[in-house]
Amino acid sequence: MGVSDRVTHISATLFGAPLPVGGTIGVCAPSGPFYNRSDIERPVEWWRDRGFRVKLSAGVWAQDDYVAGTAEQRAADLNALFADPDVDVIQVLWGGTGAMQVLPHLDYELIAANPKALMGYSDITNLHIAIRQSTGLATLHGPGLGSMGIPERTAFTWDSALDAFMKGGSGAVPRDPDDPYVRSIAPGRAGGPLVGGNLFTFVHLLGTPWDPVFDGCILLLEEVDTPAYVIEVHLDQLRLAGKLDEVAGVVVAEMKGCDWTEEKPEAPRNRSLEDVLERHLAPLGVPVLYKLPLGHGKHLATVPLGVHATLDADARSLLVDEPGVVATT
Repeated sequence: MGVSDRVTHISATLFGAPLPVGGTIGVCAPSGPFYNRSDIERPVEWWRDRGFRVKLSAGVWAQDDYVAGTAEQRAADLNALFADPDVDVIQVLWGGTGAMQVLPHLDYELIAANPKALMGYSDITNLHIAIRQSTGLATLHGPGLGSMGIPERTAFTWDSALDAFMKGGSGAVPRDPDDPYVRSIAPGRAGGPLVGGNLFTFVHLLGTPWDPVFDGCILLLEEVDTPAYVIEVHLDQLRLAGKLDEVAGVVVAEMKGCDWTEEKPEAPRNRSLEDVLERHLAPLGVPVLYKLPLGHGKHLATVPLGVHATLDADARSLLVDEPGVVATT
């Protein structure tokens, strides 16, 4: 179960198999707990209505304030899903907080020996980074189980998640159907493994055994309900830590609720979110694209992490060149 040595660069070499028709989705809760039983029952029904099976870990029903049980039990549930031959793919319940606590308890050798597609985002960024850097496994940045079937998300999100599980999520990342505007913050075209996720989350991995490695990569970052001045602090930390020195490009999601509004009078008003992004990312000299639906907004497109992607800021597009799942022969 040992933690791997820090690596300087890794490309995904392991892939889970696609979710087959009628296959089984294993579900665990490595971060926050459920609040209402319908948070679990509704999405389970969504999957079953489409002919799939759902296998819930016992810990899905655990509640310990803002986490779903002990770190050891949450890690044991995830390890067990990777080891379970009846489980085809894994979808976490959702994010929240607490996934960092499970990292020392994961069995990375077991995960590497039983590669499966793992889907989640937000706090699950901890798992995406740690598993990729410890095993080379491609994972899926997409909704947790709790998002499946809820009207706040819509079929854009659900269909994208299902397509990623079954086909791998390659191709052009679609724009938000309600607001298709996407902005180029810095021009250019670049390729590399797509990595990253929630900004708050991966900043807190700095200095740990899973210190993020972004060299040569397309860095994805998203955030929610975080004032621009706090995002600036996170970007300052990444820059001073040298984490942005060798990135090939940056993709910024829609950053829901991160700009100043009348409802947030406590947040400084003199610098906008776009101003912060311009000041910190444009000087990197790499292409930077802003506002694809890859975060906490109404619409969430699922994309594989750890696979090669092409960022074209001039064309305002992100193309995922490889699928995140690969059929075994």
